[in-house]
Amino acid sequence: MELADILRACVPEVERLSRDQVRVIRDLIACRSAALGGRLWRCNLCGHERPTYNSCRNRHCPKCQNLDQALWVEAQARNLLPVPYFHLVFTLSPALHPFFRRQPEEAYALLFAAAAQTLLQVARTNLGATPGFIAVLHTWTQTLLYHPHIHCIVTGGGLSLDLQRWISTRPTFFLPVARLSQVFRAKLLSSFRQALDSQTFRIERTVGRRLLRQAAAKEWNVFSKPPAAGPEQVLRYLGSYTHRIAISNERLLAFDQDHVTFRYKDRAHRNRRRPLRLPAQDFVSRFLRHVVPRRYVRVRHFGLLANNLHSARLARARELLHAPAPPEPQPEPRQRRLDLLQRLIGLDPTRCPVCRKGTLELVAQIPRLASPHARSP
Repeated sequence: MELADILRACVPEVERLSRDQVRVIRDLIACRSAALGGRLWRCNLCGHERPTYNSCRNRHCPKCQNLDQALWVEAQARNLLPVPYFHLVFTLSPALHPFFRRQPEEAYALLFAAAAQTLLQVARTNLGATPGFIAVLHTWTQTLLYHPHIHCIVTGGGLSLDLQRWISTRPTFFLPVARLSQVFRAKLLSSFRQALDSQTFRIERTVGRRLLRQAAAKEWNVFSKPPAAGPEQVLRYLGSYTHRIAISNERLLAFDQDHVTFRYKDRAHRNRRRPLRLPAQDFVSRFLRHVVPRRYVRVRHFGLLANNLHSARLARARELLHAPAPPEPQPEPRQRRLDLLQRLIGLDPTRCPVCRKGTLELVAQIPRLASPHARSP
């Protein structure tokens, strides 16, 4: 059972969906099927033929993330420093959710900016240094409810403001979360208030101000998790959060045309795994709430890792940490994908699955049956 099976059986009325949501449904249903075309392979020893179909490459697809995740993590390994890395989560008041539902792109941009500015400001004030971090937008809870928040993977320390020293944090403590929470709340509410006054949000001003007052009356939390133990764990963290989608096929337990049952972690009871049964249409509606706008960048780099600064700043950090730069990668993307696939599945993808001795060789291209969008929105 796959998410595509549920979408195929329970497609909601298209008139109620956004263009991006329609695209996601079409892509996920077509993924790795004859609709997208593919290739025909034949064993050079026993003659066994095996078709393989193309992936939709949609970033919301649970079948298209593993290889892309491995390639992304491999590329990010060059930016790792020999320091602890901390995992921070910036959450916000549910009173602000109407802004996000009405205009997600504008609200997500303000959320990213507030989280990044908070981390940089508090690190420079409390630590006297500029850290490097990767910020990732997530919009869901374990039960697929709407909950926009930002995950950050942050270096345990940073370059001093004069770039002459590397200043480390304590091994198990990054920055005071109470201070981070206060600054984050102030920055996000201020930016939302300015956007509301300038009519960036298409929401009635009195309603918007009431929502902002409700959000300001609540305590906000920034969660800090223990540092990852070593570069390998950091890489696993990076991949799991940057390429995570609202729900994976592995979490689906049952589907009987009317209801979907899936597994979730109960945060209130020490992450105990529990089943949740929902009407199929409710499940699909919950999933589609987490479709981000087309071409929207969910993963962003800040501080030492900011795109316009990271080469020079990382080189300076390595110099101060006495850490040699990693070797330049070999430009063999096609072969690298095959090698990564072999490592992921533990088998040679070109080995014949029947005789186990021959090699599968490409003999023909399989044309598309339809022409849905093949690239990620």
